[in-house]
Amino acid sequence: MSHFPLLLLQLVAILGVSRILAALLGRIGQPPVIGEMIAGIMLGPIVFGALAPTAQAFLFAPASLSALNGLSEIGLVLFMFIVGAELRLPGGARRHLSASAMVGVLSVALPFAFGLAISPALHGNFAPDGVAFWPFALFMAASMAITAFPILARILKERRMTESPIGRLSLTSAALADVLAWIVLAFVVALISSGAGWSGFAITILGSLALAGFAFGVLRPWLGKLLARHAADGRPSTGWLAMILILVFAAAAATSALGLHAVFGAFLVGAILPRDNRLLACLIERLEYVAVIVLMPVFFALAGLNTTPDAFAGAGLGALLLIMAAAVFGKILGGAAGARMGGFGWSDALAVGALMNARALMELIVMKVGLDIGVIGNEIFTMLMVMAVVTTLMTTPLLIAFSGRRRAHAVIEPESQTSTGNPP
Repeated sequence: MSHFPLLLLQLVAILGVSRILAALLGRIGQPPVIGEMIAGIMLGPIVFGALAPTAQAFLFAPASLSALNGLSEIGLVLFMFIVGAELRLPGGARRHLSASAMVGVLSVALPFAFGLAISPALHGNFAPDGVAFWPFALFMAASMAITAFPILARILKERRMTESPIGRLSLTSAALADVLAWIVLAFVVALISSGAGWSGFAITILGSLALAGFAFGVLRPWLGKLLARHAADGRPSTGWLAMILILVFAAAAATSALGLHAVFGAFLVGAILPRDNRLLACLIERLEYVAVIVLMPVFFALAGLNTTPDAFAGAGLGALLLIMAAAVFGKILGGAAGARMGGFGWSDALAVGALMNARALMELIVMKVGLDIGVIGNEIFTMLMVMAVVTTLMTTPLLIAFSGRRRAHAVIEPESQTSTGNPP
């Protein structure tokens, strides 16, 4: 069979399983994206490969995956662009800014420290050949520090808590934590990827800083003026939308050439767009639905193909428990400690910590970066994927347990708020 008909069959399988599981998970109050992540695992060697190895090997033959990889990369770039465009402080954020800063910093610093602490027990058995301890440890620490701002926002919206004190504090904290975590991750990736030693690292960092400076100092005001003139209603024409996408792909190519991942450039362009909810809604309508419904499930499926049942053999189960403990306790304790220092009671503080523990597809993006640069192998990739699914599944039940079911529905949003995630 030629690759194109096989590609179509792959898309049928990926989208079909993804939508079925997304609908099933949605019925029990979980974000549909969790079903799509689980679909990726089920289509991989752990489930489909174990139940029907011949069919799985035929449907996802390695020689046929180049087209899927291309679709996955485009979806990832578009999704991270939308995440950058969406990342903003919620209304009333200034009232909780000091508490949010403490939550944001501690919910990154504590899991980062826990990630470093568990790395000696993981490096010897699970680091790829030739990967030194510190690159591996720094990446593991960075992977513990991620919070999924888009999923957190969607959970709060579905529980009608966006305008509550917990909701505003969590959204502001997650926005700050995501910026900090992605800066840390970019630093770690630059350090790992610079094959030319410190000189290569300096070139990567200085080039990235120059790109960010140009983006915020030149492109941001230029885009603001152009969009105010030609898209005053927040709905750019096809030509202007194409221009924005050209900038997205150019920035993604630039960060990739600098030794970082393409997602950093896409995120950067989203971050410099005007903070206009009408523009964000237009971008979601025109771009995100295709990226999320079609392209991101492809990303999840390819992630599932990189998993391995060997991750749970021998010392693997103990390693998974270490990763889970570092991830869960690091985020919940870090978030709760920051909220307590900001003057919130224990119940609210633990609810904030539970929300900061959601990782979802943001963790998968980090994992892919690590796999692409060769600092982790398939075993750690599999464990991190399980951790991403479990920590996100935990979020809603823990939020209800800590904040109370009645309070979780007590505050009605005065107006709708768009959040990156799965479209209805």
